Amino acid sequence: MTQAFVMSPLLRGFAGIFCPQAALSLRRPKGLRPFGNCIMKSQKKTDHLERTAESFRHEVLSPAKVCGLITESETVRRLRLLITNKDFSFKAGQWVDFFIPDVPVVGGFSICSSPSLLKQESALELAVKYTNHAPSLWVHTKCALGSEVTVRVGGNFFFDPQPSDPPVNIVLIAGGVGINPLLSILLHLTDLQRHRDKKEGGYEMGKVRLLFSARNTDELLFKKSILNLTSEFPGKVRCNFYVTQQTTEISEELQPYVTERRRVLPGPGIT
Repeated sequence: MTQAFVMSPLLRGFAGIFCPQAALSLRRPKGLRPFGNCIMKSQKKTDHLERTAESFRHEVLSPAKVCGLITESETVRRLRLLITNKDFSFKAGQWVDFFIPDVPVVGGFSICSSPSLLKQESALELAVKYTNHAPSLWVHTKCALGSEVTVRVGGNFFFDPQPSDPPVNIVLIAGGVGINPLLSILLHLTDLQRHRDKKEGGYEMGKVRLLFSARNTDELLFKKSILNLTSEFPGKVRCNFYVTQQTTEISEELQPYVTERRRVLPGPGIT
């Protein structure tokens, strides 16, 4: 599963859906800023550049060096990239064109880190699932510390609340590796709230509810980081995990948060 959605806000009478490739919105809160038409449909094109030809892209191309590698699961590898171009920037929810030397196919990977990581450490992170697609194969079989690539930001849909915007309640719904752009949004919101809590002003985060489904608990990417956020922001951040093909006993630590079944899309009245 690679789908990801944002529903915002939670209050009855409002509805909206966000995903990396398409969106449907009846009433859009400030901060959720898409470009172009909002049509949900399956994408038959498999080439990233062809599939996203009409999507917004920054002009900035930046060389990047792999400075961190983490195995997130049996099928997902996370990269930390050191960005060298000072003009490079992105908004939470966007993706990058991923150019690899000697690999003719361009990858397209959603950013899973917060924009603040780029500001503070000149870095961003990608979590890439293993597939037979050439860029993914390179990430899993040839990528190493010090490997050099080039990246460019793109994406029509993101969450970029401004300091004067009122708080909105958000539901984030993800399946599998589709958690990537939604984790970026969640991390960005909590970074903004930390800034505000230090009495430095800025945007106030509303309530955030994350519904995340995967085949098993091993594929619930970033689960420890997500649970840490629920502890740090009680009453603000809540999460529910769903597993569809669990074959082992769920750990005691995760049991309060995991349901072993598929979850239907919640209605606008969810609390």
